[in-house]
Amino acid sequence: MRSIKRNTICSLAASLAVGLSSQALAHPHVFAEARLDVVVEEGRTVGALRHVWRFDDLFSSTVLVEFDQNGDLKLGTEELELVSSVVFESLAEFGYFQVVSADGKPVAMKAPERLMANFEDNQLIILFESEPKETLPLAGTLDFGVYDPTFYTAIDFVEDEYLAVTGLPEICSRKVVRPDPDEAIAQNQGSLTDAFFDDPGGNDLSKIFATRLELNCQAQG
Repeated sequence: MRSIKRNTICSLAASLAVGLSSQALAHPHVFAEARLDVVVEEGRTVGALRHVWRFDDLFSSTVLVEFDQNGDLKLGTEELELVSSVVFESLAEFGYFQVVSADGKPVAMKAPERLMANFEDNQLIILFESEPKETLPLAGTLDFGVYDPTFYTAIDFVEDEYLAVTGLPEICSRKVVRPDPDEAIAQNQGSLTDAFFDDPGGNDLSKIFATRLELNCQAQG
């Protein structure tokens, strides 16, 4: 039973989906609407990233069936804790789907201390908070996105406002970038190999398709 539950949640990370070919992994099978809040601290540094993911009805109902240990058609506190712990473990390999960069260079993020799982209106909701491993000042261009590198889970920010910033100073401007897939491929053609098109989930270049929050900050005088 434990292995079945693990496989169900691991579909979030597309790592243990039995019977799926690499071709199948090129298309989303799980869908989630997301919100990301970037929290800026008083010293004009990035303090935290706060994530909320609300999963589609089909996947949510699958999780409900697999984790409803007492058969009451709802997830209690202990059952939700089990969901959150398995999701936490499963997503660690994928950096919790976070894509953060400063002037085009990757920014290492701490693993969240924990994940919280909830079940509302027949949908699974995952919440967690993470921090940069090192001080991340508001300088130059900072990009924040949420993306599954295996293409199995589609993380969608329905409204631009769902990529938000708390405490953004006047030296910074904010915009939401939604790459067009064809344009992204054309602009990165020199970096994309046949292996990418055969198995787009087998490398980290899939981040070029991620919707992201872009902050452009002027140097402080």
